Amino acid sequence: MTYLLALDQGTSSSRSIVFDRQGRIVALAQRELPQIYPQPGWVEHDPMEIWRGQLATAQEALAKAGITARDVAALGITNQRETAVIWNRRTGQPIHHAIVWQDRRGEPLCAQLREQGHGPLIQSRTGLLIDSYFSGTKIRWLLDNVPGARQQAERGELAFGTIDSWLLWQLTGGSLHATDVSNASRTMLFDVHRNRWDEELLDLLQVPASLMPQVLPSSAEYGRSVDSLLGAPVRIGGVAGDQQSALFGQACFREGMAKNTYGTGCFLLMHTGSRFQKSANGLLTTSAAQTAAQPQYAMEGSVFVGGAVVQWLRDGLKAIESSAQVQALAESVPDAGGVMLVPAFTGLGAPYWKPDARGTITGLTRGSTVAHIARAALESIAYQSAALLQAMSRDAVAAGSAPVAELRVDGGACVNNLLMQFQADLLGIPVVRPAITETTALGAAYLAGLSCGVFSNAEELEKLWKAERRFTPTLSRERAGELMQNWERAVRQATLA
Repeated sequence: MTYLLALDQGTSSSRSIVFDRQGRIVALAQRELPQIYPQPGWVEHDPMEIWRGQLATAQEALAKAGITARDVAALGITNQRETAVIWNRRTGQPIHHAIVWQDRRGEPLCAQLREQGHGPLIQSRTGLLIDSYFSGTKIRWLLDNVPGARQQAERGELAFGTIDSWLLWQLTGGSLHATDVSNASRTMLFDVHRNRWDEELLDLLQVPASLMPQVLPSSAEYGRSVDSLLGAPVRIGGVAGDQQSALFGQACFREGMAKNTYGTGCFLLMHTGSRFQKSANGLLTTSAAQTAAQPQYAMEGSVFVGGAVVQWLRDGLKAIESSAQVQALAESVPDAGGVMLVPAFTGLGAPYWKPDARGTITGLTRGSTVAHIARAALESIAYQSAALLQAMSRDAVAAGSAPVAELRVDGGACVNNLLMQFQADLLGIPVVRPAITETTALGAAYLAGLSCGVFSNAEELEKLWKAERRFTPTLSRERAGELMQNWERAVRQATLA
């Protein structure tokens, strides 16, 4: 059994990838996931659609690889984090659609928690800032707004999970209600120092402890899938939230190593080893994927709208017919012509944390064209990520560590050479794209492989990581600084309200 199967359940699609023991892709299957927008600022998914699509891609990937479940040494799960599902333990049916991480309906409760002065307690225990991005206020909303939910929860009849827990429940036929430390750390209810649910925070958000899953290391024995699903039982050996999984898949195992994932959003993580450090620059401290009981941490900055700005160009502005056309359109002009686009469609995440910010285009002139807007949209992804890395480097230096020396990149938009070069120019450090850019799924496969002995240690995984291309800075630091000042000016205009 030399193959590993990764289930990669993301915001916009469900995918499954079969890897060999060298970390090479053998087969991939993918299905788009419909988005549900009940009202402005609300985003939902159908949990049953998530499960059906994910199972279908797993079956399809095995068939494409020409193997059976008996050829798979272990299965790993990686998932969109913070998205909250509550289901009935007896029937297995969700009580409501899943509330997606992008959803802002929890903001009134977050504002209340901030006003009551709970921010320092929550940050010291969880590493997080109070924001409706995280699962805690989503759980509270479901309990308060779904008829009968709170009473059922208090009787122990309901189960909460992020998407990994939901998939584990389905895969094991309802015999396992569990999550891993990386996903648990994104709920605003988890003590990342003790690796356990925090009783005081559960009480603060009025969430019954019986609702919560068991928490395990990211690489562990999670049981086996039900025989009938994949044709034979498969060991489940790895679980991690998508960004921690990507950090692991990029072989960023040591303090100071960093990666940025360019997906629907952008997520920049820097490993800090066993050191928990609170950010003074608007970043989060989060649990990294763990292969043992010892806590491991990362600093994280999240951009809510990254690659999604390209989808907006396609579906909203109708500026392009397919996302693949954006680079050619952007390259048809030498620069953005002074146009700045701040894609604050659902507020701004780190390091700004402005939930009421809204999308803004500035610097338009009579000579501005859709090509300039397309280029500004692409560049907005790099600007937001640069602001994150600058904040991260300030925190690192304050802690006596060196600033980040290179940035490893992955995710769908990292194939865009124009974007990656501009990112290196803004940062002033090399941007390195790996040979295997499916690092989120790869991290889950690696975690599963470690748990079952396919891999012996992290050093073995480090040797498997290979660079495909390095983008080195070509812009003067003075010019890069001017561009970042222009960006910050545009951000201030997007947050005037």
